Amino acid sequence: MNSARPWPTLVVASALTLVCAVAAGVAADVAGTELTRGPSAAELNAAARREVAERWRTWPTGRIFPATLPYSAEQGGQEQASRIGISPRTACDAVDATAVKALRRAGCRGVLRATYIDALRGVLVTIGVVALPGEPDAVRAKSAFSDTGKPVPGLRPLAFQDTLADRFTPGVRQAGSVRQAGPYLVLTTAGQVDGRPTDAAGEARPAMFAFATEMSERVLHDLSTPRVPDCTAAEWQC
Repeated sequence: MNSARPWPTLVVASALTLVCAVAAGVAADVAGTELTRGPSAAELNAAARREVAERWRTWPTGRIFPATLPYSAEQGGQEQASRIGISPRTACDAVDATAVKALRRAGCRGVLRATYIDALRGVLVTIGVVALPGEPDAVRAKSAFSDTGKPVPGLRPLAFQDTLADRFTPGVRQAGSVRQAGPYLVLTTAGQVDGRPTDAAGEARPAMFAFATEMSERVLHDLSTPRVPDCTAAEWQC
């Protein structure tokens, strides 16, 4: 007798259908979990780093450069430096020519500048924020600037006409600094209000300009400190 027995084929087909259905159910469950699980710690940290890297563009310039910045006075105690003005330009040529090339090689995204005057109204300080794509780029770019307190190569001073900073030209610079954190460099250049050139300043007084570095560190700290998103807070959308 040569009769066909089709049921094994039906069983195999049914089994395959069941396997496919289970696989589809697992895939749907995984996809649903992926959509509803919320961000991981690594994802939150990555988001925080991205937010820091964009602060130079997303923060109001008045937040980066507040109207006053506290510093430790040379004679002791706390003083406040007052902001004279903020530059509307963000070009990377706000530094000396030799340093411009280094910034561009490192992928400079922009340079923000503001000028302050000390409480005794005798010293001017321009603070510059250099935005780079990432921390390694910022570390590489930092080497283009003097770390000995000399103003050159460094940030070009920012003058404002009809203010106490109207004579703050490159020849007036007497001190400079560079600091780095995250994707940012913060530079300073300092000189005296009377506009005396560097070679006429007499004996160097590093302590007279030391407060400029302290001011820059405050700016850098606020700009570069990550803020991890809080998915439970109304201000965050996770």
